[in-house]
Amino acid sequence: MLDLNAGDRGLDLGCGSGGNAAHLATLGMKSVGIDLSAKQLDKAREWWPGVDGIELHQADALTYLGGTFTIFDAVYSVFGAVWFTDPGLLLPVVRASLKPGGVFAFSQRPPVEGCYGCQASYIPRGPDEDPAVVKRWDYEPDAWALILKEHGFVDVSVSVLAPPSRSRRTGTLFVRSIQGG
Repeated sequence: MLDLNAGDRGLDLGCGSGGNAAHLATLGMKSVGIDLSAKQLDKAREWWPGVDGIELHQADALTYLGGTFTIFDAVYSVFGAVWFTDPGLLLPVVRASLKPGGVFAFSQRPPVEGCYGCQASYIPRGPDEDPAVVKRWDYEPDAWALILKEHGFVDVSVSVLAPPSRSRRTGTLFVRSIQGG
């Protein structure tokens, strides 16, 4: 999906505990993972201590991309930062950080019918803390395709992968595009 070869650079936006970034590194890529959560990054460092070629940073996607001069062969997000960052702000910096012809791919849950654009969720925290408010951006497949094309991405494909049979899950929205140069 990412069309990477040994030595290529991949960026995981919202890497969590680092499994995807570590996998790319074990295949010979230079893999960078960013995440807001220090706890998740601590897990990544604990779980993947001997993996060469992985670099982890605590940052939000906009801050990291706005401050790096690295050009990546692929940028991806698996239920991560793309879902939680305004695409009007994120897509220009992703595009600027991708080589021409580089892959930008992400996955997230499909939108709830009628609930499009910026949505908010309450995320429970500790027993004595108010829940955190987290914004996410939900669009139908055709809307995602249009948004990406408007930001200079080409060969855009957007699909909803069905959940496993006999599952109560919602499936996965999967998006893949190319930096249009």
